[in-house]
Amino acid sequence: MSPVIRVIVADDQAVVREGLVALLELTEDITVTGSAAHGGEVLELLDRVACDVVLMDLRMPVLDGIAATARITTEHPDVAVLVLTTYADLESVTSALAAGARGYLTKDSGRAAIAAAIRSATSGQSTFDAAVSRRLVSALAADPPTRAADPTQDGLTAREQQVLGYIGDGLANAEIAALLVVSPATVKTHINNAFAKIGATTRTEAARYAFRAGLSTP
Repeated sequence: MSPVIRVIVADDQAVVREGLVALLELTEDITVTGSAAHGGEVLELLDRVACDVVLMDLRMPVLDGIAATARITTEHPDVAVLVLTTYADLESVTSALAAGARGYLTKDSGRAAIAAAIRSATSGQSTFDAAVSRRLVSALAADPPTRAADPTQDGLTAREQQVLGYIGDGLANAEIAALLVVSPATVKTHINNAFAKIGATTRTEAARYAFRAGLSTP
């Protein structure tokens, strides 16, 4: 029998939050260990209850989902964040991914899709619903390169190329560190070096470079 996945649900609308809790509790391998109305409450809960995945809304008071995701990624690297929100605009999606979100779903998703994404998140896989995937692919296709994406010419080492590929696949620093069997600090060093070589300032820019260079897939 698979281990039970422990989830915290974060949404500022009580009816949505309570509905998600009720739906998830109908799934045998998922249990809800807490619910929160904003990101600050999520961080407080993580200090008190066991959690594998945070199901995170984005637009919340006090501490929004993007800021909360960034803090969770840093302070609780073993906890995956899966965004579940009404918004599927490119800025929201890329901001969430840059903060370290493992996946991105809209609230049109059904219980089965949400449960499947939660399971994928615990195994290190990224999940995007169809609308979000189309938007990401369209953005990549509509963003012509201003310079050649040539890892060799840009002086990237094999390890830096590998790290950029993982960024392109949506992995957070802690996940990359686990895959490479190195410390998060070492991963951060590789990222800083790679960013300097390719002229990237954000993870979104690095992901676009990785896609153009064939280091990852959208």
